[in-house]
Amino acid sequence: MSAEATNPDAQSRRRGLPRIDLRRLGRAALLGPASRDRLPDAIGHVAEAHRAHHPDADLAVLRRAYVLAETSHRGQFRKSGEPYITHPLAVTLILAELGAETTTLTASLLHDTVEDTEVTLDQVRAEFGEEVTYLVDGVTKLEKVDYGAAAEPETFRKMLVATGNDVRVMSIKLADRLHNMRTLGVMRPEKQARIAKVTRDVLIPLAERLGVQALKTELEDLVFAILHPEEYEHTRALIAANSGTEDPLTTIADGVRAVLREAGISAEVMIRPRHFVSVHRVHLKRGELRGTDLGRLLVLVGEDADCYAVLGELHTCFTPVISEFKDFIAAPKFNLYQSLHTAVASTDGAVAEVLIRTHQMHKVAEAGVIALGNPYAGGGPGDGADPAADEREDPTRPGWLSRLLDWQQNAPDPDTFWSSLREELAQDREITVFGSDGRTLPLPAGASCVDAAYAQYGEDAHGCIGARVNGRLATLSTVLSDGDTVQLLLAQDAASGPSPDWLDHARTPAARIAITGWLAAHPEGVKIPAAAPRPQMSVTTDRRSAANAVTDLPGATVRLAGCCTPVPPDAVTGFAVRGGAVTVHREECPAVARMTTLGRARVGVRWGDTAACRVTLVAEAFGRPRLLADLTEAIATAGAAIVSATVEPPSEQRVRHTYTLQLADAAELPGLMRVMRDVPGVYDVSRAQHPAAAG
Repeated sequence: MSAEATNPDAQSRRRGLPRIDLRRLGRAALLGPASRDRLPDAIGHVAEAHRAHHPDADLAVLRRAYVLAETSHRGQFRKSGEPYITHPLAVTLILAELGAETTTLTASLLHDTVEDTEVTLDQVRAEFGEEVTYLVDGVTKLEKVDYGAAAEPETFRKMLVATGNDVRVMSIKLADRLHNMRTLGVMRPEKQARIAKVTRDVLIPLAERLGVQALKTELEDLVFAILHPEEYEHTRALIAANSGTEDPLTTIADGVRAVLREAGISAEVMIRPRHFVSVHRVHLKRGELRGTDLGRLLVLVGEDADCYAVLGELHTCFTPVISEFKDFIAAPKFNLYQSLHTAVASTDGAVAEVLIRTHQMHKVAEAGVIALGNPYAGGGPGDGADPAADEREDPTRPGWLSRLLDWQQNAPDPDTFWSSLREELAQDREITVFGSDGRTLPLPAGASCVDAAYAQYGEDAHGCIGARVNGRLATLSTVLSDGDTVQLLLAQDAASGPSPDWLDHARTPAARIAITGWLAAHPEGVKIPAAAPRPQMSVTTDRRSAANAVTDLPGATVRLAGCCTPVPPDAVTGFAVRGGAVTVHREECPAVARMTTLGRARVGVRWGDTAACRVTLVAEAFGRPRLLADLTEAIATAGAAIVSATVEPPSEQRVRHTYTLQLADAAELPGLMRVMRDVPGVYDVSRAQHPAAAG
């Protein structure tokens, strides 16, 4: 049996007012079946809730599903002694109240038949079709006889893969777990705790990501009561202590209604009590609770524009708490949630949090993906097509789910999958970064360039040696921010591989699993070809003749600054230094700003008629044999003379070459830089810009 039971009201009585009255649905499931010639009473409750959201729904299929479920479960009882059929009925009633469409309700009635009775998937397919069969199969557990201790993680793996093709699978599982949590009281305490921990670590985060707040908040309270009974009782006492006093939110709500009425805005204003866990969090954050902390105001309007109109009136007629303002309409959360959040203070100083949304936003905020109805109408798994090949626009396949489906394929064993799944779901915020080709990469907050590399390239990211973030070179450990543009740099050498240090920077399971697998397969690591040992080639030249610049100080020796190596036609300025010389810098050189701050007087500089110049270039490249030879050959071919060259020791498979070059004509510089960039392995060539002394 897949469900445990006691009195369905036992757990829910501990709660405050729920956001949607799910408690009465559990009671409805206790009604006995009616005669075969009319709709059973319990299905009558399902029909009533279903028709409230879908007035034209065909209920005949629900009756057939109920008859099959009741017949197949007949003689089975829950641990509380109730007929087993009460469980699938209660699960279906929960989903019906949230607005699930007919196919989901049909599968919900049948969700335990294949697992716990003699009914087969072929029978379900013959009677109800492919779509219902897919949903029933998706929530059917794997047998412990076949999988042993791996049964639970492998069941979740199977369920999540099915959810990737049809999110309604997880909708049924969440409602199933909610009813089981409500009826967990007859189980042994240790089993209650085990089920509650899995619910906390896996099911509640999934409910949050799918936007099903009505289920998520009740699951949180039920888990809270089991795993933290002392804190739960303390929170219950806090709520009870304030229940007998006048709610200060009532006065503020009346004021809000009056303001909106005067402004001609049609709106519904109501008080939303916080659930137990929410009250507990507020108490931890603020210490002593105020009367207004036990609830929030909810303002429902017709159109998106009305939300902002309400916000404007509230901020005009009340004192706004600006730090509490959040706009989740312009920037929706990754779980479909949309609302405006604000807080206002009344004349007596009472502060109330306010949520502003349309009626449709409210429906989605409560029921999440369930409120979408059937997002696969016209092309889902039930039509026999390949779901993966269907390029429909699907809001039920967000970034976190796509990431999860990708990395789970490479999880080598159930334990790795189970621990990685919990780590993935513990990430409660997402960012979106952009590849250099414009591709979007959804990642968890705190992700690094390592995570972006594996998200974009999979195992090819083993050869990643660096990145450009927003156009600037960055290390792989760089933490990314929402909206960053990332260009990943891959090594040419197929033998390249990740460093163990990458595990310190990897936030996503996909990256960690791939890195761990590569390191296990290559215990000897990667041997990086040795770079040239800092060869130094220098030529002593006459700075006076090399400096093709004329200063406003007659007879002064002109020196081109080594920190920025200016060449015509760069905008330049000069500073007098010891010995009567003038050092010439590019205007954007950091040394110019530094010396100006020190009060050093500038000297006017202009370029002379001679076209020859000297410049220092820095080439960033992947370490490989013959790189130095190829670069020097390219420079010679371009007609430049090498004055000096320095090769730094390789770092993270990258190497930096610095060349000081003499050019016959400054106009040749852009072409020379292009030639150097064309050398295999070179990914950037730039003018030198490094600190130099002020004088």
